Amino acid sequence: MILDNINKENDIKNIDPKDYKELAKEIRQFIVNNVNNTGGHLASNLGAVELTMALHICADLPKDKIIFDVGHQCYTHKILTGRKDSFSTLRTYGGLSGFPKVCESDCDVFDTGHSSTSISLALGLAKAREIKNEDYKVFAVIGDGALSGGMAYEGLNNALRLKSNLVIVINDNQMSISKNVGGMSNYLARIRTNKTYTGLKSSVENALDKLPGGQKMVKNIRKTKDIVKRVFVPGMLFEDMGLTYIGPINGHNVSEMVDVFERVSKVNEPVIVHVCTKKGKGFKPAEKNPSKFHGIQAGATDRVKDKNKEARKKDYSAVFGDKIEELCKKDDSIIAITAAMPDGTGLGKMAKDMPDRVLDVGIAEEHAVTTAAGLAKGGMKPVVAIYSTFLQRAYDQIISDVCLQKLPVIIGVDRSGLVGADGETHQGIYDIPYLSSIPGLTIMAPADARELEFMIEKAFELGSPVAIKYPRGEAYYPEADTLPIEYGKSVIVENDYKTKDRKENVSKKLDLIDKADAVIFAVGNMVRTALKVKKILEEKGLNLTVVNVRFIKPMDTNFICEASEKYKHIFTLEEGITEGGFGEMVAGCLADKNALVHIMGLPCEFIEHGSVCELREKYGLTPEIIAEKIIKQISVS
Repeated sequence: MILDNINKENDIKNIDPKDYKELAKEIRQFIVNNVNNTGGHLASNLGAVELTMALHICADLPKDKIIFDVGHQCYTHKILTGRKDSFSTLRTYGGLSGFPKVCESDCDVFDTGHSSTSISLALGLAKAREIKNEDYKVFAVIGDGALSGGMAYEGLNNALRLKSNLVIVINDNQMSISKNVGGMSNYLARIRTNKTYTGLKSSVENALDKLPGGQKMVKNIRKTKDIVKRVFVPGMLFEDMGLTYIGPINGHNVSEMVDVFERVSKVNEPVIVHVCTKKGKGFKPAEKNPSKFHGIQAGATDRVKDKNKEARKKDYSAVFGDKIEELCKKDDSIIAITAAMPDGTGLGKMAKDMPDRVLDVGIAEEHAVTTAAGLAKGGMKPVVAIYSTFLQRAYDQIISDVCLQKLPVIIGVDRSGLVGADGETHQGIYDIPYLSSIPGLTIMAPADARELEFMIEKAFELGSPVAIKYPRGEAYYPEADTLPIEYGKSVIVENDYKTKDRKENVSKKLDLIDKADAVIFAVGNMVRTALKVKKILEEKGLNLTVVNVRFIKPMDTNFICEASEKYKHIFTLEEGITEGGFGEMVAGCLADKNALVHIMGLPCEFIEHGSVCELREKYGLTPEIIAEKIIKQISVS
């Protein structure tokens, strides 16, 4: 195999150009086989094989810098930089990351994971190169989808200040290549980047400029040139910004891209190269349905032709989306908003059933939240569904555009907590600290699927800013009935998952824990974990009362304070960082009390990739480890 000859960076330079096509085929098969075993991002990587090959042929790594926007299309890059033999560990605990990782290789420039950042990162690198008078190439690879993020345009807007080369590659996997436009574009691109032409053009313009009336002639020449470009050349948006645009070119023709990249790397200014690729190329199911094969679980490609495969179990995102659609059918004022994640956030079905009621704004979380604020101001009832890790980007908009205005926007904080294999950039473990400090924002966390449905209904009743955080993964429906949601109130739960009716007075509610040795306040998906802890402790002769927090903000302070008067030990449990989290909120509430507050959650660290089970084991959030901690704390007091 040709791929056997590539064992470290720059080995691809030794491959005969006539073998590029076969090498690309081998890389695709290698990716499919490995991702089928480990899970991972498939379609995006299959589409970027030749593009990555071309960049590696033109670049001298690690001296030159290649920055992949988002980074989930970096598998070919990793294969070509000496990590081929580690691919069996892809996205597994302690193994190869599914994203660029500086600690893995000097060829990885940044730990990327969020969208629309590559141009700004590359611009900073290129500017540093200028200031330090260094000599290396900088390539930024950004997808057409990532260009919907405003940060990408902020980078483009500032690129003109650069006085040296920067190559911005737009990986467009949506647009087909038109032969007529593409041929003319490639021809004009050759002329624009040809040193003879650029030198001659500059000499002619300088000479004319010195002649009487020459400035007018130069102006007319430039005007004529711009008219021609507008007629024949795509990408005039970039040209109008003052950036040189080249393309579109065939993103699956290695030699053509190598020719272009080598030429544009010699131009002393930022250049945009528009490359057209096919997402999922080489694997027919992924080509037909790239969205479905964007990120897959292990064994997914084996099940493609299995007509008897088990139906996918409903997850919390689907519960959220189905409930919103159900309510939408009853209320014409409800509208859902997604930032390029209709399927991921459970709104895909609703988008098909009710296309006028789902607004996809692209990869633009800030825009999504502020648009929701505008919709609310206009009398609508907007619901924004965004992953916890991506909602961080809209923090200012939540504060200023939603909460300051007291607007009834509902935010579905999807994938809150540990998400697993995507690693540091995707763990949704910061949402309690960054949301709980915002005045006027109600924050709820359901313990199960039915509570999530109830909380969505309650959110619409409130008519004020609300965030509902729920985890990734299979939705749990308890056998017992779920109590209606009472604003700002927690509930006590038992092993059989029946909730105790807390509509009676507080003293009777607290009678339930008179015989308990301790009480634990559990947030969201940690309630079921707390119930397992309770069972373990019962077998050891200890009684633990489990409280389903439900409301992180406003906190059920009366219940917490009265519980602290009965018990010396108060435990809190959350799947998020403890600094600024719910546990610290409880500790603050009980600062003048005698109770000891023991906070259990995640440390203020960047949590690596691995399965959720493995990460809970490492960070002490399994029922067994939690039970041991509780026993230890009670026994030493």
